Amino acid sequence: MKLSIKHFCMVRPIHEPTCKGRQSLSELDQINSLTHTQVIYFYQSPKIWLTPSEAVFNSLRDSLRRVLVPFYPLAGRLRWTLNDHHKGRLELDCDGRGVAFFEVEFDVELVEFGDFAPSTPNYQNLFPSIDCSVPIHELPVLFVQLTRFKCGGISLSLSFSHVVADGLSMAHFVTEWARVSREEPMQKMPCHVRNPSRITRTTRVFDHSTDFLYLPRLLIEKPTSDDHQEVKNMIERTVISLKLSKYQVEKLRKFASDNIQNDEGKRVVYTRYEVLAAHIWRCMTKVRKNKDEQETTNIVTIDARRRLEPAALPEEYFGNAIFDVKARSLAGDLVAKPLGYGASRIREAIEKVTNEYVLSAIDFIKNQQDLSRFRYLYSLFVENNINLLGNPNVAVTNWVNLPAYGIDFGWGKEIYFGPGNLEIDGDSVLFRDNVSGDIGSLIVVLCLQVDHVDDFKKHFYKEILDSSL
Repeated sequence: MKLSIKHFCMVRPIHEPTCKGRQSLSELDQINSLTHTQVIYFYQSPKIWLTPSEAVFNSLRDSLRRVLVPFYPLAGRLRWTLNDHHKGRLELDCDGRGVAFFEVEFDVELVEFGDFAPSTPNYQNLFPSIDCSVPIHELPVLFVQLTRFKCGGISLSLSFSHVVADGLSMAHFVTEWARVSREEPMQKMPCHVRNPSRITRTTRVFDHSTDFLYLPRLLIEKPTSDDHQEVKNMIERTVISLKLSKYQVEKLRKFASDNIQNDEGKRVVYTRYEVLAAHIWRCMTKVRKNKDEQETTNIVTIDARRRLEPAALPEEYFGNAIFDVKARSLAGDLVAKPLGYGASRIREAIEKVTNEYVLSAIDFIKNQQDLSRFRYLYSLFVENNINLLGNPNVAVTNWVNLPAYGIDFGWGKEIYFGPGNLEIDGDSVLFRDNVSGDIGSLIVVLCLQVDHVDDFKKHFYKEILDSSL
């Protein structure tokens, strides 16, 4: 099969950006990973292209030039600040240097990507290769790749710096880009008040000592085997895609909520996310065979836009307004107790994220002298491969309500939207299944050890079958 780059260009705003120069980044921007987050859209070839195939690239490029004027941070570059008192901090240089845009032709059929799982052969060819050894001030904030398949279908991938924007901000950008591509006016302009920490301060201070800098380590000794192939097999990871029908989702919800009451005697009904995040957490703990006394966490991402009072951050706020919290449990409790226990731990973690809690956390981050250790928290997973032999933690990111679906650039809506590659054992994304036609069905994309795949699938679906509706 042949993969060839047909076009490459640096797409700059069509005229001077609204704002030029260097801008400070918020505390919630600063603590994000330096790596680029990947998302992708797949489109079937319609019987009659409303936009001629040879003009698709030009249409996307020209509309991108226009939409980058209000979304100017995506055309800029990140830089390290020169501050001896606050190390490891970044700023945004709004210099309009542009977005890296590739057009690629790939001699494969769209159907060869099956269920579009990131582990599918050639999947990573649908994203630009990013050289992370390049100095950060030379690296584009956003990479875009348009890939044509020999069947006429296409994919459109975006790789964006999570320091500059969160998922909701990027969904807003893609929605407006598609609207401009259809020759329609933009509906919602982005809000660029880049420092949400300037909102009213809180007088209440919470203990954040374990919120950002602590993840449980595995309670095992390092392997002593000299068989390098055996160790390699143990740490090899893959990414799987699992589908859940609406019926299966509701079955799990009822199972988790049965006979659960709060302190006031009222019936507790858990959300889809709480139940599915608990189900993934529980199944991963089972297949890892962690000790009963092993501490384990489930990292939950919260949108702070809806938590601040009064509404200090509008929905159109462009930047990072996400906040990670950790649901905690002992492995033995998580496995031995009903599914509702895990869901209750997740709800408890979510409910503690109030207006005062977020403001207290922002103050905590602001007062740190060096933010490098916050940004590289995930190095706990990858600093040496031994950690991957039994990482006790999971992360379940919720994209179900992300306004990133039904994106039409002028040739119809996507047949699939999902994440790029996941690299951390236990990392997962939950999002809508727009392929099956079953409204309310969901997809879980999960990174795990190859040796755990079969057992995980068995537990994942068996517990749904065993639950009563």
